[in-house]
Amino acid sequence: MSTPNYQLTVKPSGNGTITSSPGGISCGQTCSAAFAAGTNVTLTATAASGMTFNGWGGACSGTGSCAVTIAGDTSVSATFSTSTTPQVQLSVTTAGTGTGTVTSNPAGINCGQTCSANFLSGTAVTLTAAAGSGSTFAGWTGACSGTGTCTVALSAAAAVTATFNTTTAAQVQLSVQDGGSGTGTVTSNPAGIDCGQTCSAGFPSGTAVTLTATPASGSTFAGWTGACSGTAACTVTLSAATAVTATFNTTTAAQVQLSVQDAGSGTGTVTSNPAGINCGGTCSASFASGTAVTLTAAPASGSTFTGWSGACSGTSNCVMTLNANTNVTANFSTASPSSYQLTVQSLGSGSGTVTSNPAGINCGTACTASYNSGKVVTLTAAAGTGSSFAGWTGACTGTAGCSVTMDAGATVGAIFNASSNSNGIGVINHVVLVTQENRSLDNYLGALRQYWRNNGYADISFDGLAQFNPSTGEAPLQGPPPSVPGCNPNDPPPSDCIYDKTNPITSFHLKTMCTENTSPSWNEAHVDWSYEDQVGRYPATNDGFGWVTGHDSRAENFYDTNGIRVMGYYDDGDLNFLYFMASNFATSDRWFHPVLSRTNINREYMIASTSQGYAYPNGTNSHDMALLTAKTIYQELTDAGVSWKIYVNPQGSSCTQPYQSSCLMTLSYLQNFTYAQTVVKSYPQNIAPISQYYTDLQNNTLPQVAVLEPASEAGDDEHGSDTDKVATDIQRGEAYAESLINGLMTSSSWSSSAVFMTYDENGGLYDHVPPQPAVSPDGIKPVDLQPGDVCTKVDGPTCDFTYTGYRVPLVVISPYAKKHYVSHTVADYTAMLKFIETRFKLSPLTNRDAAQMDMTEFFDFNNPAWSTPPTPPAQNTNGACYLDHLP
Repeated sequence: MSTPNYQLTVKPSGNGTITSSPGGISCGQTCSAAFAAGTNVTLTATAASGMTFNGWGGACSGTGSCAVTIAGDTSVSATFSTSTTPQVQLSVTTAGTGTGTVTSNPAGINCGQTCSANFLSGTAVTLTAAAGSGSTFAGWTGACSGTGTCTVALSAAAAVTATFNTTTAAQVQLSVQDGGSGTGTVTSNPAGIDCGQTCSAGFPSGTAVTLTATPASGSTFAGWTGACSGTAACTVTLSAATAVTATFNTTTAAQVQLSVQDAGSGTGTVTSNPAGINCGGTCSASFASGTAVTLTAAPASGSTFTGWSGACSGTSNCVMTLNANTNVTANFSTASPSSYQLTVQSLGSGSGTVTSNPAGINCGTACTASYNSGKVVTLTAAAGTGSSFAGWTGACTGTAGCSVTMDAGATVGAIFNASSNSNGIGVINHVVLVTQENRSLDNYLGALRQYWRNNGYADISFDGLAQFNPSTGEAPLQGPPPSVPGCNPNDPPPSDCIYDKTNPITSFHLKTMCTENTSPSWNEAHVDWSYEDQVGRYPATNDGFGWVTGHDSRAENFYDTNGIRVMGYYDDGDLNFLYFMASNFATSDRWFHPVLSRTNINREYMIASTSQGYAYPNGTNSHDMALLTAKTIYQELTDAGVSWKIYVNPQGSSCTQPYQSSCLMTLSYLQNFTYAQTVVKSYPQNIAPISQYYTDLQNNTLPQVAVLEPASEAGDDEHGSDTDKVATDIQRGEAYAESLINGLMTSSSWSSSAVFMTYDENGGLYDHVPPQPAVSPDGIKPVDLQPGDVCTKVDGPTCDFTYTGYRVPLVVISPYAKKHYVSHTVADYTAMLKFIETRFKLSPLTNRDAAQMDMTEFFDFNNPAWSTPPTPPAQNTNGACYLDHLP
């Protein structure tokens, strides 16, 4: 990612000029220039004849030069006034064999050589001397004496000399050797020693040097000899040449044998974690004594797993800690179950009932019943008032009767849709999607009910973090802060994170607005579901977040190697704009991203309601090289004559003015589809820079559907920081989103608009609500999983695109949005496509968006509550931003 540029603005008051180093600013009136993040800019003020420079305001103070390190858009003011008090000069000279700096209060002098500054007559100026490395401050001469600070009351020009002399400390040698049969490294503080064999370094006499020994894999640190002993860190205060030996020994763990047999009339396979056993008959493998081994049994077709015997029992995974040779038997049977379970789910935006023949199912939501093996069950769907039956999914398709032969468990979905446009949705002429990056609901809005209590909002049901729920009233009620198992503290880096239920990470308030990234990718999202059941055979426990983040952090060399940040949350003091909007407009506590994977895949669902089997971004491996050919919402809108536009933010990108559609397309997730090339060639006006969005608002030319892509290249997308070298500040991202929404609320388009503000996926951040069952968009299973991925060895319900991802925040903003409203209807954000399709009478793109609610429950189209929009607070941008500690 390229380094973003930020604007430095200078506002002089009075008669004078401001110049910058490096160049860019030279003015006597308000002016500005763009500088790259991290640039050190020095501003100099020069008063005009008869004027006096009174000092800086904004990002600087005092009357000396103004030094600014660019980390965001910055404003500085400079004040000049008519001179009424004479100025006198104070000059400072450094002398001696050493080095050092002298600074003044009030500011004006900051130098290591001769320097001077003008101060108003009568000013008391205090000078402070700081010796450089290897030097000492010997004292003042001239207008001051001694070695303390120098204060000069200026009534006339004055001169001061600061003398710095070099210090010459005797150097002594510290030598380190390693011994023993193992290997390891020894490092020192202060730095100087970093070695695995004999090494040495010189330090000034009297230096206290601390040595740290780190054994390599397969070795242990046995202790120090020579100037230190024991196994703790070795601290030596050097007064003479010193030698220390670090002894590392190899570790040889006893090996024990695990043997597995299968029994019974059926067949199947047994695999182990850690790897070693993968067999269908008798097999065995050796493991180090003390190893925790998990065995998983998978029956073959026509067989069932009936349970373990020997060292394990039951039908769940066999988990054991090996301290001796162990035998386990996996029992498989060919006997068919006497009955199977049929599950029916009601899907879509409407209502209806499903009944069965023979009897057993009679419901309007999800219900189940058991039927004898081989029984044919016929299901009948009846739409409710104002709804229509759109068809079956799962074990049946089409709109006719559904008959299922019960030779295995089966699931059927019945889609009921509300009658199109019968609810006044036609008053919406502009649908605007604002989708930022990588935030879970618990991370961003978990403290919402506390905000309501503190600010006089009525308490209504909202499923945020349990510690913020009320003790009485609307459910859910108050509970302990959630926690997940963390990493075993006895296995620090470079060891991998060891899943440790005795070391929980508990929900806490983050104080930094910048955090290292957490991963939402396929494997990580499935481990988050359950560390011990990553394929969804059992209900989700959401207990893998700590291990995932600790594991990935160690691989990325992040500071937070234990993944503590994954349990952090922000409150209204951090995200005051979002909390205000979610409280005044409509929100949801059952709003999910569509897929258990990362940004690219979920964004593809936002565009086409499918990823066509891709679990990874295009180009990850040979199975996902092709662009997606699925029909996109943009193509549907074009075919229906509905106007649309994608707005992208080119700041920080390689795109330059005049902007070309081909370059702007690289900033949109539509680039993953073949239809992108059609847009570039035939509809280039439909992809535009974000400046055009504001122009369209001003000119009343906002299209019927507007999609505002995140400002990722500019660093304003709220994504976690991908590297510790560049921090991404969430408050800046929220302020950017606020500017987009405020622009619409204050425009003529507001009266007929609906804005959906959400986030593209949870970013790997903790949320306590598990993913929900969902309809496969097109029946395509994952096509690009890689060797060793979750679901490549063991199959399960979450190994298909039939579950949502995790919860993300949502705010529905419109004159017609219900005030202070929370939806509890389960939906993923392909429901936004369903809303567009409902409003403009378009067909569903896939079975996934067809099964969603149409989102009309968030609105009252007959009684607009916000014809005059509220005035939200300006998003705070003064929060701390750091990556090297928590919270």
